[in-house]
Amino acid sequence: MAGLQQTNSEKILLSWVRQSTRNYPQVNVINFTSSWSDGLAFNALLHSHRPDLFDWNAVASQQSPVQRLDHAFNIARQHLGIEKLLDPEDVATACPDKKSILMYVTSLFQVLPQQVTMEAIREVEMLPRHSRVTREEHIQVHHQQRFSQEV
Repeated sequence: MAGLQQTNSEKILLSWVRQSTRNYPQVNVINFTSSWSDGLAFNALLHSHRPDLFDWNAVASQQSPVQRLDHAFNIARQHLGIEKLLDPEDVATACPDKKSILMYVTSLFQVLPQQVTMEAIREVEMLPRHSRVTREEHIQVHHQQRFSQEV
């Protein structure tokens, strides 16, 4: 772990998630916002460390994003003792709150096996930098979604 001290905690966390979910072709976590919206990443992360807790194929193929998120949060609460800190409806959006996702994934990191390789960290550093959504764009999207729901 001494070599890991030079990287920031967000890179380590993202590396751990990518390393843990590598065997799940439906999952490609590249950030702590939109990559989590469909609920697959949370479930893959749990399943990769605790495959005994649920049938991955049943969760991945038959449920809506809100149902998958609810499933993951319930599994984490029941079997890992992690409180349901997020509401599925708040995560199943185009751009969920990054700090909330980071906080929850950090909670998972604290209770699940934490081996992160330098190779996984280098992979994260090579990910393309997507254009960042400005706060104003996020607010505009949120207002458009709210307006659509009201109509």
